[in-house]
Amino acid sequence: MEQSKRKLYWTLFSSTFVISAFTVGGGMVIIPLLQKKFVDELKWLEQDEMLEMVAIAQSSPGVMAVNAAIIIGYRLAGVAGALVTVLGTVLPPLITLSLISLVYAWFASNRWVAAALRGMKAGVAAVMADITLKLFAGVYKTGKIWCMALCVLAAAAAVLTEVNIVFIILACGVCGGVMSWLERRRSA
Repeated sequence: MEQSKRKLYWTLFSSTFVISAFTVGGGMVIIPLLQKKFVDELKWLEQDEMLEMVAIAQSSPGVMAVNAAIIIGYRLAGVAGALVTVLGTVLPPLITLSLISLVYAWFASNRWVAAALRGMKAGVAAVMADITLKLFAGVYKTGKIWCMALCVLAAAAAVLTEVNIVFIILACGVCGGVMSWLERRRSA
């Protein structure tokens, strides 16, 4: 294997490994970290492209972080890149859970661990608010009123109703598809 491919694979693996190791709080928390690494630092992806990948990863079945890793890895280095990024993404939680399972009784009853986890919740909430605002800012930049309205309606439906989030995502996908089709039809 040539040196440049080895370096690419190592960068993909180490980046996703570190991001996954420090992601606490679920799939959406990983998005700003991926954006910072692959858009801002490495400049391998554009902001709009990253937002599209997030939308696909979020609407696909499975774990959000793994879905995002597959898409990014495949986009940057094909099937081998997808495998490398998935490995980098799943190893940290696998190692952590394996170690925790060895000392579960102590871990579950330790007041310091419980306090640390409560504190992490505040950080997770802040990261979630940050990514929500950044994603909405990306939608706002499109200048499409219907996109912004759809964001607001979807958020309201998720917060104010007991409708399953899957149905909200599917409805947004259908609405987005129809509106894009109408825009293309008008411009043709």
